[in-house]
Amino acid sequence: MTPLDWIIEPLSYDFMTRALVTTVIAAVVCALLSCWLVLIGWSLMGDAVSHAVLPGVVIAYILGVPFALGALVFGVAAVGLIGLVRGTSRVKEDAAIGIVFTTLFALGLVLISVTPSHTDLNHIIFGNILGVSRADLVQVAVLASAAFTVLVLTRRDLTLYAFDPTHAHAIGLSPRVLGALLLGVLALTAVVALQVVGVVLVVAMLIIPGATAYLLTDRFGRMLVIAPVLSSLCSVLGIYISYWADASPGGLVVVTQGCAFALVYLLGPKHGLLGQGSRARRHRRGAVRLPADQAGSVET
Repeated sequence: MTPLDWIIEPLSYDFMTRALVTTVIAAVVCALLSCWLVLIGWSLMGDAVSHAVLPGVVIAYILGVPFALGALVFGVAAVGLIGLVRGTSRVKEDAAIGIVFTTLFALGLVLISVTPSHTDLNHIIFGNILGVSRADLVQVAVLASAAFTVLVLTRRDLTLYAFDPTHAHAIGLSPRVLGALLLGVLALTAVVALQVVGVVLVVAMLIIPGATAYLLTDRFGRMLVIAPVLSSLCSVLGIYISYWADASPGGLVVVTQGCAFALVYLLGPKHGLLGQGSRARRHRRGAVRLPADQAGSVET
């Protein structure tokens, strides 16, 4: 079998084509959002919202309404509960996040266990990318397009909010509104990623691409390009590996992204661990070889 056959054969199956398209769509919008989550320091909040939407998705299924509606309601409710617990008790924010998201996630598990269904609702937890139908693909595309459009149109305001919320408020922007907008997009994006990796691994797609791009560049504009491109490539590679290895596609998508982060963490040209070590060694050698007539000017 030639290398070209390894690429073409999976595309001969409709379910693989739909899986690849859906995964790339989810990877792009998740990676774009992850840039702001990493910059603001909302990684744990992303974990909370992505898990807290589970009961909303199940209730939406029971009522026959769009998943996005249930997810958005419970995502906003989770944020409100976290703020309530943090503001009215001695419990700190990280503990409040842990309490709220684990409780809501457990509620979702209970609802799944008692909900009669002709389909296996466990795919919400673990993902079912190979079982994506055309209707599911259309839903993912519509939700992702909405999230992508909001992020692109408000990118300047969101970036200012991420870097300096005080300055954003001074020029007439509302940090509270921008934060709520970002959380709403987070809930919507979590629904998009559910089809690919399930609730358990959504947070990985929402954090790893942005963190990887953050190690590759110091410019936020470049992060917004690097993260989606890198996430898409890793996602496609993960789907292909899952096909030939007969393994979990959602799991391999995340593992591939994690491996990319590890490589950048070690070998990144500017912020990589090994690159920093080599620069430090060159700096020390340069200091040792300093000419004698300049040595006296160096402070000790």
